[in-house]
Amino acid sequence: MLQQLLLNGIVAGSAYSLVALGFALIYRTVRFFHFAHGAIYTIGAFLAYTLVRSFDMHIGAAFFLGTVGSGIIGAGLDRVIYQPLRRERAPNFVLLVVSIGAFIFLQNLVQLIYGAEIRILRVGNVEEGHHMLGAVITDVQINILLVVLLTVAILSLIVQKTKIGKAIRAVSDDAGAASIVGINPEKAILVAVFLGSAIAGLAGALASLETNLQPTMGLDAVLKGIIASIVGGIGSIPGAVLGGLLVGIAENLGISAIPSAWKDMISFLFLIGFLLLRPGGILGVRIDRVRV
Repeated sequence: MLQQLLLNGIVAGSAYSLVALGFALIYRTVRFFHFAHGAIYTIGAFLAYTLVRSFDMHIGAAFFLGTVGSGIIGAGLDRVIYQPLRRERAPNFVLLVVSIGAFIFLQNLVQLIYGAEIRILRVGNVEEGHHMLGAVITDVQINILLVVLLTVAILSLIVQKTKIGKAIRAVSDDAGAASIVGINPEKAILVAVFLGSAIAGLAGALASLETNLQPTMGLDAVLKGIIASIVGGIGSIPGAVLGGLLVGIAENLGISAIPSAWKDMISFLFLIGFLLLRPGGILGVRIDRVRV
């Protein structure tokens, strides 16, 4: 029983990790809570759903195009809404309020297009899972974990080894100093927002393999992503991954003792308890500092 709960928590937490990962990448460059991240998560899931159901596309290709489409929409949102506000040096509170407005608009747009009914993306026949260490894991769950691991590895390589990744890190530390040495902060921000949004869209598509799709699914996702980011240390990429896994495990262990209707409350209680015990985050990252 315990092994199964831990496994389910790791699978759920891996999706939270992707949301937190994209959120952390964007936060470290733009320095405000990008609440519309949750709407991009929803859009990624519905883009994949549309490509599979309406165009009979292979699910792998649908997920790839849905991921890219989410990145483009997120980057477009930054260029149209956030960049003009940054140019006017708008305070972070204004950016946050605008982000909440963008979230509401995009969520309602998805509901206008698809309706409020629940939809299902699952493909293939339901088959018995694989028994491993006293737990059962399905092929879908294995694929989700593999995609998450691959995504984390690719993003780490981009941020640590590529020229644009180094530019993103430089801008996150000090945009003014980065511009002095010839780095274009807006270009770095655009790439960071594209990557972060693409990861959020991928997380939504992956989650839809295990759960139902609905236009409001992004709210829960972004809240869990924010909680995971805070637990791991806001702005920390490895912390976001570990924080997501911890939140997923805490939820699944919690619902073994109390009704599943309290699942979201478990996440918040876990966050409160963690902040009381270790306010710096799992990796010791101060919440007011942004580090890799």
